[in-house]
Order: sequence, then C-alpha cells, then structure tokens
Amino acid sequence: MSVKAFKLVSAVEREMLMGDKNYINIECIECCGKNLYIGTNDCFIYHFLLDEKISTAGKITFVATKQLHKYLGLKKPVSELKAASALTRLLVLCDNTITLVNMMNLEPVPTGARIKGAVTFALNENPVSGDPFCVEVCIISVKRRTIQMFMVFEDRVQIVKEVFTPEQPCAVAVDGYYLCLALTTQYIILNYSTGISQDLFPYCSDEKRPIVKRIGRQEFLLAGPGGLGMFATVDGISQRAPVHWSENVIGAALCFPYVVALDDEFITVHSMLDQQQKQTLPFKEGHILQDFEGKVIVATNKGVYILVPLPLEKQIQDLLASHRVEEALVLAKGARRNIPKEKFQVMYKRILQQAGFIQFAQLQFLEAKELFR
Repeated sequence: MSVKAFKLVSAVEREMLMGDKNYINIECIECCGKNLYIGTNDCFIYHFLLDEKISTAGKITFVATKQLHKYLGLKKPVSELKAASALTRLLVLCDNTITLVNMMNLEPVPTGARIKGAVTFALNENPVSGDPFCVEVCIISVKRRTIQMFMVFEDRVQIVKEVFTPEQPCAVAVDGYYLCLALTTQYIILNYSTGISQDLFPYCSDEKRPIVKRIGRQEFLLAGPGGLGMFATVDGISQRAPVHWSENVIGAALCFPYVVALDDEFITVHSMLDQQQKQTLPFKEGHILQDFEGKVIVATNKGVYILVPLPLEKQIQDLLASHRVEEALVLAKGARRNIPKEKFQVMYKRILQQAGFIQFAQLQFLEAKELFR
C-alpha cells in the first residue's frame, strides 16, 4: 500500500539549459544551498540559483535563475561536480583531471592547482584532518588498482596517501579513515590509515552499476545482489534489514526515514523503519539521483527535478485515515529525530490517542487499551 511521501517538482527545464540545441545532455549535478550546478556533455558548467516558492494553497514550485555558464575548453563531458562551500570552490572532474574553480564566477584558481589521473572521486564528509579550510578527497586513480587521498585547500592540493586494492575499484564512498569500495567482483571496507580491509559481499560490476553511498557516520548503502539495497557499517556488519529494489537500480539517495531509488522506469521509495515500499513514481529516462543536504534531486539528460517530501505529520495522518495504525506508529517513532523534543511529545501523544480510537472502533480492545495507557 502506498504513502504519498514525495512530490516530483520540475526545477530546470530543457529550454533554460539548451534552448534548441538538442545535442546537449546533462552529465552531472551539484547543489549547495540555493546554488545548483550542472555539467554537460559539451564541456560547459551552468550555475543557477534555486528559489523555493510556496503558494497560499501550500503548493511548492521552484524558480531557477541562470547566473552564468562557463566553457572548460575541452571536447570532453564534465563527468562530476562537487562543492566545497567552506573554500568557495567547485571541484570539477573532466578528462581525468579535477580542476578547482571559484563557486561564484566559475573561474579556475589562479595557481592552476589540479589533481590529474582521476577516474572518479568522493569527498570525505567525516574528515580526519580537523582543518576547516581543507577538504579531503579520495580518487580512484587511472593507475590500476590504486586509490589516492588528497587534501584540497583554496588554491593548492596535497597528496596524503596512496593505497593499493586487491582488484580494480570502480566506485568509492569515504567516512573518516574508512573507504567503502566497489571492486570488480565484491564490495569491501578499507581503512586507508592501517591498510586493513574487510570483505562485505560479492557483486559483479560487469553486469550492473555498483552503488556505494555514505548515509551517516560509519554507515553505507550499497546495491547488493538480487536487487537488494544493503546497509553496511565500517565494521562490516548490517544493523538494518535490506530493502528490495529492482534489479537495475541506477542511483540511490537518503531522505530520512526513506531510501529513494531510481531505475530506468520508476523512482521507488522504501522506509528504513520497516523496509516496506511506500511509493512509486513513474520517471522515464532518469540517469541521476542524488541527495544534497536533505534535498533529493533527479535528472534526465534534458531536465532537473526535485523530490519534495511531504511533512511527516501529514504522512502520519494519511496513514491513520487509512487505518494503517502500525505503519503510522512506526513512522511517528522514526520522526523523533526530525522534530524538537517538546513538539514531538505533544504530537506523539495525540497520535497514540487517535490510533487507540481506531483500534477501539475495530473492537481490538487490548491494543486500544495499551495505546490509551
């Protein structure tokens, strides 16, 4: 049974990006606060300001205002963008080179600092250096079976460590000293400080795209075998039951308490609290799904959309209205971390009372008594 957890709202339409140039495709996106950056296949970066508008009826729309666009001078696609807001820098991966550009004017840093030989890269969201004016970057190197760790400052980069892996890595996420890696045939956790690694589970990267995503401190979400979304901690254990995805998931994102997944036809929404699928949204030709500071963004080759979450209280009330008491109570308990304590206690008492009356009306007196108590 479905819950309306998200609404899909258009953010950037194709005319704003490409006009009548049909050959332009969106390759990657980055969002930092109101700043939305788009990298294209013809080596351009576009910068938009995103404004959220709420109508009197409560309808949310997004207005994207184009700030500028910048050609990077190569005949290659811009394959990845990551913002380092503390440095006002955008890290741009194009043609196996990460360039540092200014977030506001998209000009490369005057020193020309760059990281060469990168296949893909990830930022460490739980950095170990303690320096607020530096970001830690992990790259999968063009050198075979090699990972490199860098410290990136406003105008310079510094290599910290080079680590060799048992097989060729193809995707990485970082938390502290721990790297979660998709290798050719399996996922592993690798401590780059000690060099100790731990196998997680097998996976064939030749058959489908691996997904490695940091979802919280010392915890990752991975696309496992059999269409399972698997959770793994840095200790190599899973503290949550897996969610059942389709076999061909392209991307995944987290918007607590939901895990959102994209395949070639749908966006699916699963609850982390009871692992049930809660919502399915038809979405064709999607190839990017990412979350940025709680904002979930999806993109086709031609347009960008935002998944706007409905307020948790509204979702809980909808479940109660459908007499889905258990689900409503699970969601209400899970909402505790998103709502201030006093407000949560008032809300939770009211939900228990409503749930009690629903059980009472269904002649489930013992259950109703517990809820009233």
